[in-house]
Amino acid sequence: MSEQIRLKKGLDIPVAGAASATIAKTVSADVVAIKPTDFRALVPKMVVKEGDRVLAGDPLFVDKNRPQVCFCSPVSGEVEAVVRGEKRKLLAVRVKADGKMEYRRKKAAVPASMTREKAADRMLAMGLWPMVIQRPYGIVANPDDSPKSIFISAMDTAPLAPDYDFVLQNRFDDVQTGVDVLSKFTKGGVHFSMNYYTCPSSEFKKLRGVIFHEFEGKHPAGNVGVQINHISPINKGEIVWTVDLLSVAMIGKAFNEGIYDATRLVAVTGPAAKNPAYVNAIQGAPMSAFADFFDASENLRLVSGDILTGENVGADGFLGFFDNQVTILKEGDYYETFGWCKPFRLKKFSFSRTYWSWLAGRKKYDMDTNTNGGPRPFVVSDVYAKVLPMDIYPVYLAKACLAKDIEKMENLGIYEVLPEDFALCEFVCPSKNNIQQIISDGIDLMLKEMA
Repeated sequence: MSEQIRLKKGLDIPVAGAASATIAKTVSADVVAIKPTDFRALVPKMVVKEGDRVLAGDPLFVDKNRPQVCFCSPVSGEVEAVVRGEKRKLLAVRVKADGKMEYRRKKAAVPASMTREKAADRMLAMGLWPMVIQRPYGIVANPDDSPKSIFISAMDTAPLAPDYDFVLQNRFDDVQTGVDVLSKFTKGGVHFSMNYYTCPSSEFKKLRGVIFHEFEGKHPAGNVGVQINHISPINKGEIVWTVDLLSVAMIGKAFNEGIYDATRLVAVTGPAAKNPAYVNAIQGAPMSAFADFFDASENLRLVSGDILTGENVGADGFLGFFDNQVTILKEGDYYETFGWCKPFRLKKFSFSRTYWSWLAGRKKYDMDTNTNGGPRPFVVSDVYAKVLPMDIYPVYLAKACLAKDIEKMENLGIYEVLPEDFALCEFVCPSKNNIQQIISDGIDLMLKEMA
């Protein structure tokens, strides 16, 4: 029987541009990029060089501290460029696709007949391990650890988020196999969280070997960190693993068919997107592949991910490792004199109801990137707590991170959170503070001092 958890706090941002439930096209990618910067605290080491020929599933680089954890090419082709930044920091590895999509193949395997060690060896050999993320800190999990539990969120409540039931239609067997594989790594069970309103009709309700939880509430109810906080909070010294549902399906297919298949349905969304819809794409696809959905002559921001936690990659950027959403917004590069004292602004959304637009009901807004003001002194208020349904004190945790007070950070819940959990706090922040970056800096400090 499923456990029902109702969350009263949160906010569903009424932004326009949701993708229609249709597959518009299959986008081709001449060049794809895998970015080490998508992984926290990763020290990459190259195993290929420019000009090398690779197959889909061949390693491009490994974790220098754990060489068995490899990061693979999603396509077959030639290594076009190894992009480095300051101090030769590895930013991306670009692979020029040959259009053939030849895979590095292995034999199919049945998880039920495998030991934990054999399942781990296969995941490591096929480049699947980077999909397993450890909490605390949000780093790639250590294959030698035994987590308290493993958590999978089958609901995404972020603005304009893709519908998992649509994205993974006809892939139930892959998801089931992925769950069977992950269950090998913990004695605490695989926790599977679903949307209370849609789970009765979801095919994933038929999964075996999971502990079901049904969440009812606004964003961030779909964040796995929020779900963990309400199911089994993380204490000091404990670790849990999380795997997003797309990765679960990808792990399952690798065991069922023996290939590293990084293709996915990507939702192209946003107020500035033309005819938002889903497209077949590949992990690391270039933003240029989505050119049919935006006007290049306009001043736009192309985000890999959602508007709250996604990365502004620009027209020359690439889809993130974990992303299956592209959001297109207009740049808010304009200023309004005394805009704060104009209540009759029916085209502007306000969480605090400063504008009278709240009288418009469930209207969707053509939002842009304008922050309507600049950073100012940190105002202590209860506004963060209104949108963060977790048993922590968000203002005090943020201040502890700013002060670099490790003891207070531990006491206030730094082990339970990632920056994405504070995205709504940043959205409603009256001081315009970059709360996600503050929390990220705090986690980096913990990694440095507690290693």
